[in-house]
Amino acid sequence: MIEVLVVDDDTRVARVNSAYVEKVPGFHVAGEAHSAAEALHRLELPPRPDLVLLDHYLPDETGLEVVQEMRRRGHQTDVIMVTAARDISTVQAAMRQGALQYLVKPFNFAGLRAKLEAYADLRRTLDGGGEAEQADVDRIFGALSAPAEPGLPKGHSPTTAELVRQSLMGADGPLSAQEIADRTGVSRQTAQRYLKLLERTGRARLTLKYGDAGRPEHRYVWATRA
Repeated sequence: MIEVLVVDDDTRVARVNSAYVEKVPGFHVAGEAHSAAEALHRLELPPRPDLVLLDHYLPDETGLEVVQEMRRRGHQTDVIMVTAARDISTVQAAMRQGALQYLVKPFNFAGLRAKLEAYADLRRTLDGGGEAEQADVDRIFGALSAPAEPGLPKGHSPTTAELVRQSLMGADGPLSAQEIADRTGVSRQTAQRYLKLLERTGRARLTLKYGDAGRPEHRYVWATRA
């Protein structure tokens, strides 16, 4: 079993993420922590975690500071950042400090399951030992990459498409382009462009919200929720 430490300052979110982890075969929740200090303490206790699902916004320190302290103490435990922090500087710092993947909130069970299953595949590859050919190296370095939306037109970013997709999938109801922009940090025009793409490919459905006057507001819902 792969032991996982779930770290999130929100106890409710930690419970949900733990429940997600337990639903993936081969994974077990070693414990939960709701602060940096608690996370670092829990790393010293059995069962020792193999993987940390780490929030960035913690009450006493940031998730990146937790990673720095882990490495300073000699912990080589793998880390997947699970956070609402979308600024590029944080994403870049997480990459440089060795986080294997960065999962942006909100996400659903399928999003986390894909990351965990890819991590399990990576562990099996690495546990095999021996020497690696270039194809093996490419597979190892790309093991945790999020799959891009198929058929993206030229000029469209897989990362942005994934952010918009996750926002729609995690929503309780239809969202406007402005609401998607607020959730993802992209411009309203960019959000609108990706929403129209998702609508054209059948992944999202357009709904209209009529107000007292003027044109109806375009709102989008993930196809499986419509």
